[in-house]
Amino acid sequence: MSEIVRGVIARTAGAPVELADIIIPDPGPHDVVVRVLACGVCHTDLTYRDGGINDEFPFLLGHEAAGIVDRIGDSVTEVEVGDFVVLNWRAVCGRCRACRRGRPWYCFDTYNAEQKMTLGDGTVLTPALGIGAFADKTLVHEGQCTRVDSTIDPAVAGLLGCGVMAGLGAALHTGQVGRGDSVAVIGCGGVGAAAVAGAVLAGATTIIAVDRDPAKLAAAAEFGATHTVDASAEDSVARIQEYTNGFGADVVIDAVGRPETWEQAFYARDLAGTVVLVGVPTPDMRIAMPLLDFFSRGGALKSSWYGDCLPERDFPTLIELHRQGRLPLELFVSERIALDEVEKSFDTMKSGRVLRSVVVL
Repeated sequence: MSEIVRGVIARTAGAPVELADIIIPDPGPHDVVVRVLACGVCHTDLTYRDGGINDEFPFLLGHEAAGIVDRIGDSVTEVEVGDFVVLNWRAVCGRCRACRRGRPWYCFDTYNAEQKMTLGDGTVLTPALGIGAFADKTLVHEGQCTRVDSTIDPAVAGLLGCGVMAGLGAALHTGQVGRGDSVAVIGCGGVGAAAVAGAVLAGATTIIAVDRDPAKLAAAAEFGATHTVDASAEDSVARIQEYTNGFGADVVIDAVGRPETWEQAFYARDLAGTVVLVGVPTPDMRIAMPLLDFFSRGGALKSSWYGDCLPERDFPTLIELHRQGRLPLELFVSERIALDEVEKSFDTMKSGRVLRSVVVL
């Protein structure tokens, strides 16, 4: 039987979001209804609201979520009713060319729910990243649910669903940071702070945080950065080189995603070093650089999609590291808000005063 719940929707590009009644249909064979306990407010949600992803309005926003499995389809085998799960937007198919090559974190044919959530008048909603979790309940594919330790605070666990995982994975998976490496992270919001935490987990000994906001630099230091650089007052490349004996960092992670920050990352790395782009550029951005510089400096230039993560492998491991006190995920939760405060949280996000606002239901 279908049910009516509350959800935060974006009807048109740039308009304030609104709280509306959402119809959750009966789950399809592989669908799961999840009662949402907490959902982080990610910049991607703001990008959806502003029409920066696509124009498939209205959107049901929210995607960094944790909750309890409430109902399941007839063919679901991955989870059971009552399971505590973190939602993800990469439910791998197991059959595409990436999966067949043993690289499921690149899956090119990920799953979403078969049934559609709608407004009361029947208008079909587009769930953000196939999730749509600024709601009392949401409908997802069973592969989008990863069971984790149920004793963990949902507001903390849910953040692995997107931004925090992207940053951690940029260091651990894409950048393949190793013991004794030097790492620089440009941009220390939620994703960049997570990249700093990932570098700590990997055993990096020199971790340089770069940002223009003193509060974000202080947060990066709390996550384990050994040096900080105020990009509003210092030459970031020169300072990174200074902190790495004049060579540049082994791995530089651009968590901003602008031409100027990517160029800084490129020149701030050591010869044969690695640049990781995890900040998301806009379609209009361009780079003009000497091709010879790409050849002569060697190394690797990588893009990090979702931190190259595999949710069923990574989420439980990272939750266990948090439980052991080795990964301070709780530091990402800057404030807890109600479902009707999402629009206000976008303004807070723009101010740079938070790493993450988290909707708690």
